[in-house]
Amino acid sequence: MPSSQSFVLPVPLRLGWIGTGVMGAAMCGHLLEKQYPITVYSRTRQKAEGLLGQGAQWGESPAHVAEQADVVFTMVGFPHDVREVYFGESGLLNHLRSDMVLIDMTTSPPSLAVEIHDACQTRDVHCIDAPVSGGDVGARNGTLSIMVGGDSGVVEALRPLFEVMGKTIVHQGRAGSGQHTKLCNQITIAGTMVGVCESLLYGYKAGLDLETMLQSIRGGAASCWTLDNLAPRILKRNFDPGFFVDHFVKDMGMALDEAKRMGLILPGLALVQQLYLAVQAHGHGKAGTHALMLALEHLSKVEVKKREA
Repeated sequence: MPSSQSFVLPVPLRLGWIGTGVMGAAMCGHLLEKQYPITVYSRTRQKAEGLLGQGAQWGESPAHVAEQADVVFTMVGFPHDVREVYFGESGLLNHLRSDMVLIDMTTSPPSLAVEIHDACQTRDVHCIDAPVSGGDVGARNGTLSIMVGGDSGVVEALRPLFEVMGKTIVHQGRAGSGQHTKLCNQITIAGTMVGVCESLLYGYKAGLDLETMLQSIRGGAASCWTLDNLAPRILKRNFDPGFFVDHFVKDMGMALDEAKRMGLILPGLALVQQLYLAVQAHGHGKAGTHALMLALEHLSKVEVKKREA
């Protein structure tokens, strides 16, 4: 394997992007704005039309993207999608050149990140796991937090690319550590989300004006991203996804699996996952994570919304 400490990206640099969903399309769009030549692939070409209109080229498969790029980003839905993109018949690992870089920004199991990294090493290719946090807002604004695992020299060479998409870029350590950090993030969000939703439910039942109540608690110790960005959407009954419930349930399941492997008991996370399974059971798997409110409302037979003046 070439030394990562002296790793330098080629000039000119060709990029590839696989996965153009809610967040992936916005993240790739920021790189296009910097005039990088990019080849994109998505299972549904229609989801990539906006990027193609910005100047991206279409790739017929992950393999075609690999043939056209020096650095390939992947941002897909579920672990089985990651496995197919990397290990499938037309996947990336079957169509590589020495010193290419593969960057998986999907949230997937740390063990899968290590498996991909090890497979890349046998092919003289660099692999980085770099999941993100910040939702659709962070993706659109280029303010994501990017949690990076992999060889330090490669990570530093990639930093200018990460800085186009994110505001906080932290190298966490070896392969898989980015994914472990993202699971820490999801555990925190799970607890925060149930707290925010229960707060709104309580305030509504107590007869408070919820926007006035939020003005106070946002400025105190309860201040958090969820209060600022998702509580207003709940009051407007806007449950459009910044991040899908289905994906969050997947992430919580991965965190619980990792906790079990490490001998940890996480009762708070287990409870919130059960509540989110109820959200899915009510048909809201494609809604945003703040749709947790719908399950809590169902339990209390209350609908929380902005009171008319």
